[in-house]
Amino acid sequence: MLNKLIGRIKLLFRQDKELYSALYDILGFYPDNIKYYKQALMHKSIMHKEKGKPINNERLEFLGDAVLGAVVGHIVFKRFEGKREGFLTNTRSKIVQRETLNKLANELGITNLIVTSGTSGSHNSYLGGNAFEALVGAIYLDKGYESCMLFIKKRILGKLINIDKVAYKEVNFKSKLIEWSQKNRVNVDFQLVEQKKDSGGSPMFQYMVMLEGIEGCIGKGYSKKESQQMASKLTLERLRKEPQYIEAVFASKANRTKMEEEPVENVPNTEAKDDFIITSNKDAEKQNPGKSPKTTVAKEMKKEDNDEFDLSDITATPGEASREDIIAAAEEAAFAEEQR
Repeated sequence: MLNKLIGRIKLLFRQDKELYSALYDILGFYPDNIKYYKQALMHKSIMHKEKGKPINNERLEFLGDAVLGAVVGHIVFKRFEGKREGFLTNTRSKIVQRETLNKLANELGITNLIVTSGTSGSHNSYLGGNAFEALVGAIYLDKGYESCMLFIKKRILGKLINIDKVAYKEVNFKSKLIEWSQKNRVNVDFQLVEQKKDSGGSPMFQYMVMLEGIEGCIGKGYSKKESQQMASKLTLERLRKEPQYIEAVFASKANRTKMEEEPVENVPNTEAKDDFIITSNKDAEKQNPGKSPKTTVAKEMKKEDNDEFDLSDITATPGEASREDIIAAAEEAAFAEEQR
């Protein structure tokens, strides 16, 4: 006990005494190797290098993400005995999701300790959550797995998060909207409105919910999932608050279902035509009263013969026939055509 007290007093005279003090307030203990924690709070925009290698919190963030998932999974497993895998996975994901970690970083004061150039290429909403994970990685390297477990249990789940409330809280607004649409047989679609980059170069997405072709709300986010979740949340709120919006959606649904029920064309006639049968003279007289069969047949033949006779069909080599001979030959050919 005396040695720990002496050690803490010595810390006051060290160059990083302010950082030690701030970390103690956050973690509940003093670090042994401050180097890990400095790196955990160093954003990649600083471009700091040691021996030619970049030093930032990206690698610690990777490690902390894995450790945090294992620790929270362990706690959830022990807390909810008898619950199935899906429930446990969903509960863990709610605790370690980006939005939750960002809020925890702000609440603990971690965000204020992050060292950044101020012109970061990553949007600010990522900084806190990334640093939180990196800090968990630093604890793991400095103190071990049990210290990570105590930090999450006492400092996070013990004070900042009600694990029972989180476990039974519905946060997947997209699934909730899809479930509602399926129960009401309403067509739902997510349309990409815009995809661009913010001032720092990070991708941004805007998605709009469409219910039966009626425009819903637009959600913005730094990922497709985030923007669709926000669009779903806003649309659900609109459905609850605006009765006229629901009426428009169901009116559009009624029009669609009515069109689907109506035949798109007339029902085909099943009566077979017998126009391929050659009729007798009597039948022809019945179909054309007052006209002789010969006259009827002649007119039909004349209708079918639409090609006019042309002098160009007869050619002659110059010098072999005169113009009169050519015309005479044409008349003879025409007369023979009529006799057929």
